[in-house]
Amino acid sequence: MKLIALLTILIAIIFVVCLSLGPSSVGFEDVIMLLNGKADSNVKYIIIDYRMPRIITSMLVGVALATAGCSMQALFRNPLADPYILGISSGASVGAAVVIFLGIATTFNIMLSAFIFSLITAFVVYKLGETKIGVPIYTLLLAGVAMASFLSGLTSLLIYLSGKEMHQIVFWIMGGFWAARWEKVWFITFPITFSIAYVFLNAWNLNAILMGEEHALSVGIDVESFKRRIIGVATLLTSSSVAVSGIIGFVGIIIPHAMRLIVGENHKKLIPATILFGAAFMPIVDLISRTITDGEIPVGIITALLGAPFFIYLLRRAKVQ
Repeated sequence: MKLIALLTILIAIIFVVCLSLGPSSVGFEDVIMLLNGKADSNVKYIIIDYRMPRIITSMLVGVALATAGCSMQALFRNPLADPYILGISSGASVGAAVVIFLGIATTFNIMLSAFIFSLITAFVVYKLGETKIGVPIYTLLLAGVAMASFLSGLTSLLIYLSGKEMHQIVFWIMGGFWAARWEKVWFITFPITFSIAYVFLNAWNLNAILMGEEHALSVGIDVESFKRRIIGVATLLTSSSVAVSGIIGFVGIIIPHAMRLIVGENHKKLIPATILFGAAFMPIVDLISRTITDGEIPVGIITALLGAPFFIYLLRRAKVQ
C-alpha cells in the first residue's frame, strides 16, 4: 500500500510539472492562474489544448504498454517478453505507411489504419500459431517473429516507394506524442480502460498461468480460452497505444520488470504497481523529449536508449540464474 500511495503522489507531481514545463514561456504560475480563472486565451490554449491532452495520452500509452507487457510476460513465462512480441507494432507500421503512401494521411486516418492493421496482424499470428491441440506458446512466438519480419520488409518497401513522404513514415515509426490531441485521448480511453480492468480482475489467473499450463488446468482454468482472452486484451492495449503514438519500445519490458523487482511475482500487487509506474514513467520521458533540445526528440529514441541497457541487464541476470 505504501508503494501505491507513493506512486499516486508521484503521478500527481509529475502531472503538475509536465503542465508547467515546455518550450513556451508558460509556467507554473500560469497553471495557477488558469485554475483561478485568470489566464488569457493563449495560456488556456497551450495548457488545455496542447499540454494536457499530450500528458494524458502519454499516461494512457505508458499504462497500456506496461500492462500489456506484464500480461505477455506472464503468458510466455518470460520477463523478456514485450507487447510487440506478436508483431503488432509491425502491423501498425504498415497501416500508417499505407495511409501516408496513398496521400490520405490525416491524423485520424493514420490512427485508425494503424489500429486496424495491428488488430488484423494479431489475429493472423494467432491463426498461424494455432494447432489441433490449441495454441502452444512456442508456435505463437515463431508466428509472431515471422509476421513481424514480413511486415517490417513491407514497411521498408513502402518507405522506399513513398519518395518525399518518406520522412513522415520514418518519423511516425520513431514514436512520440507531438500530434497528441483530445480526439486521440477519446479514441483510446475506452479500449485501454476496459483491457486494464480485465487484466486486473484476472490477476489470480495470471499467477496460475505463470506457474505453468498444467498447474492452471489443475486449479480449474480453461487455459486455451484464457490465453485467447489475454492475447486479445494485450493486443487491444498495444494497438491503441501504437495507433496514437507510433512505436515506443522497451516500455513493456522496463516497467513490469522494475516493479517485479520491488513487489515480486504476485500479479495482485504487480499489476497495480505496473499501471501506476507506467502512468508516471511515460510523461517524464515525453517531457525530456520536448525540452532537452530546441526541437523535439522522438520518445521512441529515448526509451530505446534507456531500455537497451536494461534489456542487457535482464539477459545477464537470466544467464546467471
